[in-house]
Amino acid sequence: MHLTRFTDIGLRVLMYLTVEDREEAVTVGEIAQQFALPRSHVVKVAHRLGQLGWVGTQRGRAGGLRLAVASDSLRIGDVLRTLEGPSGLVNCTEPLCGLHGRCRLKGALDKALRGFYEELNALTLADVSINRTGQAILQMHQGFIAGHGLTPLVTRQ
Repeated sequence: MHLTRFTDIGLRVLMYLTVEDREEAVTVGEIAQQFALPRSHVVKVAHRLGQLGWVGTQRGRAGGLRLAVASDSLRIGDVLRTLEGPSGLVNCTEPLCGLHGRCRLKGALDKALRGFYEELNALTLADVSINRTGQAILQMHQGFIAGHGLTPLVTRQ
């Protein structure tokens, strides 16, 4: 199983947006810089995440991205399945395989893929964005804010 670059970027964007105590919205440019990604790729991913209702987007001078749903409501398996699209591990029809309709491999692979998504659904975006990962994300935010003269993060007490 290999995730597409689109899905990889989508997960990074969602995780980066889990920091809630920030006055300024996160910009596409910031995410691109923080993860050393092409801005155009982040734009495409952010647009799709906005279409899905997972990320709120606002244009203009004070614009940017914010997580539009609770991070504990996004199940990682569902996020992957949605971003990857409805493809299986193998395509037996293009080109048409000589074993099509008489092979057990496709069914086994489809079952394994369902199990993969089900296993990942035990985790939410909140789960994968805590502890060391959450600390790293917070440090990324603070480093960017300090380097750009933005308002520091307000920490909850």
